[in-house]
Amino acid sequence: MDRHEFRGAIAPYHWDAEAYWPPVPRPPEGAPNVVIVLLDDVGFAQLGCFGSDIATPVLDRLAERGLRYTNFHTTALCSPTRACVLTGRNHHSVGMGRIIQLATGFPGYDARIPRSAGFLPEMLTPHGYAAYAIGKWHLTPEDETHLGARRDRWPLGRGFERWYGFFEGETHQNAPALVHDSHQVPAPASVEDGYHLTEDLIDRAIEHVVDLRHVDVDKPFLLYVAPGACHSPHQAPAEWIERYRGAFDRGWDVWREECLARQLEAGLLPPSTQLSQRPEWVPAWDSLSERTRAVYARYMEAFAGFLSHTDHHIGRLLDHLEATGELENTIVLVLSDNGASSEGGPVGSLNDIRTWNAVAQSVDEAWERLDEIGGPRIHNNYPWGWTVAGNTPFRRWKREVHEGGVADPLIVSWPAGMGDGRGSGLRRQYVHAIDLVPTILEAIGIEAPRELRGVAQQPIEGTSFLASIADEDAPDLHRTQYYEMLGCRAIYHDGWKAVTYHPIQDDLPGLDTVTWELYDMRVDPSETNDLAEAEPARLRSMIERWWGEAARHQVLPIDNRPFSELVLSRPETVPPRGRYVYHPHTAMVPEPVAANVKNRPHTVRAVLDVPEGGCEGVIIGQGSILGGWALFVGTDGRPRYVHNLTSREEHRIEGPEPLAPGRHELELRYGRGGRSKVAALLVDGQAVGEVEIPRFTWNRFSICGHGLTCGWASAPAVCDDFVAPFPFTGGLEPVVVDVQGAPVVDPVAEANDAIASQ
Repeated sequence: MDRHEFRGAIAPYHWDAEAYWPPVPRPPEGAPNVVIVLLDDVGFAQLGCFGSDIATPVLDRLAERGLRYTNFHTTALCSPTRACVLTGRNHHSVGMGRIIQLATGFPGYDARIPRSAGFLPEMLTPHGYAAYAIGKWHLTPEDETHLGARRDRWPLGRGFERWYGFFEGETHQNAPALVHDSHQVPAPASVEDGYHLTEDLIDRAIEHVVDLRHVDVDKPFLLYVAPGACHSPHQAPAEWIERYRGAFDRGWDVWREECLARQLEAGLLPPSTQLSQRPEWVPAWDSLSERTRAVYARYMEAFAGFLSHTDHHIGRLLDHLEATGELENTIVLVLSDNGASSEGGPVGSLNDIRTWNAVAQSVDEAWERLDEIGGPRIHNNYPWGWTVAGNTPFRRWKREVHEGGVADPLIVSWPAGMGDGRGSGLRRQYVHAIDLVPTILEAIGIEAPRELRGVAQQPIEGTSFLASIADEDAPDLHRTQYYEMLGCRAIYHDGWKAVTYHPIQDDLPGLDTVTWELYDMRVDPSETNDLAEAEPARLRSMIERWWGEAARHQVLPIDNRPFSELVLSRPETVPPRGRYVYHPHTAMVPEPVAANVKNRPHTVRAVLDVPEGGCEGVIIGQGSILGGWALFVGTDGRPRYVHNLTSREEHRIEGPEPLAPGRHELELRYGRGGRSKVAALLVDGQAVGEVEIPRFTWNRFSICGHGLTCGWASAPAVCDDFVAPFPFTGGLEPVVVDVQGAPVVDPVAEANDAIASQ
């Protein structure tokens, strides 16, 4: 319990005593509100005000009234950038060298942000601010996201006072795995009702501000809004996608050229900027078949609809702030966490969980399901030709440290703080994600704390760019910045950049023998003219500087193996066991801490009581339509088991007869008795059916937060036999899952084979 210094007087009796109340925390006079809108996987060129032809009128208008920072940079990946934005320190300095799922046992990579790196809300609330988080978090280790977990790495454990959102790096936009403050909650409406997460998040953001103003009309607030957009799945209401029908039929080559022309005309880039060469592994649009072009265009239509839909709903929040008079003295920062994503692969993706399970994607399947792209049954992501276009004019993409991975849009608006110095509305000062915290603190008029809750604080590593808001000629204050992501490295210093690329999960070239490139970013921001041979001394100096920065910020050891044994054998905070018991009609159990039935022998036993007239519902299951399994009683009263392999294959067993009234024991056995790939369903000890599952899911059922449920199912349902949540209507005792034995196939070998084939 916090204790304050008592400055009154204690005496035996009240008439001699003097009461004292500690002062209520008050912010500096005129302190602004702060709204951070952190978009996901939106490339430098994908907002209208940064050269795109995708409609983003709300953000364009915000930029027109405010500023566009055209030399803004991030870390190339989402969890690391979010750590920078919220702490003001470099990602390795706070242990977030990668996303949380790829943590390793080294200080720069353990995905456990220390108490010595305070979050922005922890810095602001002691000065009288309210602090609310909305949307994506992705800063809590996966095995700490369950309801039995510690909460100190949840948003409310790091200074936010309210949170409504999701833990994972991505989520289903029509059926998200939601958390409210410190507990799971269902979505307020269903897939069938047309629910969409972005709309819900903005509703909650407005609600939080309204709730505050009902009580305190003067208290400033920090509002951190992190929608799922535009990370895959690119899901949006059909009418928003339909607006772009045919808009991308001319392809990515033409799009890039026209985008750069708009960027240059708007002054977003130096006049000397050249369009980076289309990579050899991205085909020319005109070389593709008519069917392939139609599929690829549709993927991009879904992304564009998703982005425009998001822009519209961000507008509702800004409209509310304007209508209530709040916007004038509100610092609004809109940015993306990294460059456009290449995770759709060469041909696009109908289901990103397939990548995690080494299941191939196919243009032919996408053609057959063309009208489903962007809807709730698809986890779609565009092919990497559109990734290159989204990062125009830069090279490469998310996860890599050439500009395509780390150069991002940043919009800044603060009407009350900009004065008359807006000038062109463009800023070319070098800014990094770690600079947001010190800029906000300086704008408010407070210093970064040296201690928080008794813990000495690491220095803020960012540099305030506040002076540039009012003065477009303000000097560059952030002179040096290192980069590292999955073995790729770069260093920026005084307008120059040295950079090297290394493929993930690949030994050639060696991490210690990579070739470095050198660029003068003042005239060549797209990294098209390598000056390494012309300036060898400068390059050597830059590389030496990188090693110094790496040692200082916990970057070492360099490791390009995100899917290595370091990840697959990482110790778990909840030790796995052979027997799990799940009670019906209780909270979802996240996949990392649920019984691991993936690709290994297991038995599921359920005792149920069927009432007169029969029953229906899910007994136990995991995942969603994108991949998973379920043991259930169908609407016809027959027991069923379904295994859904990444929405590519469905393996099922159906009992021949409805269950009679009374007590029954159901048992699902997989890989038992020397039958390594066979699942069998038993009712009261008698086999009623079996199925061979040539390839059982081996790595992930879901990357959207859909875990294990007992007595009900997550939406959208694993199969089309029922509509989630499909609660079980009979009596159901706790369900037992027994897991034992080695994997049926070697997952590491299968993953390496899949990576090598791509």
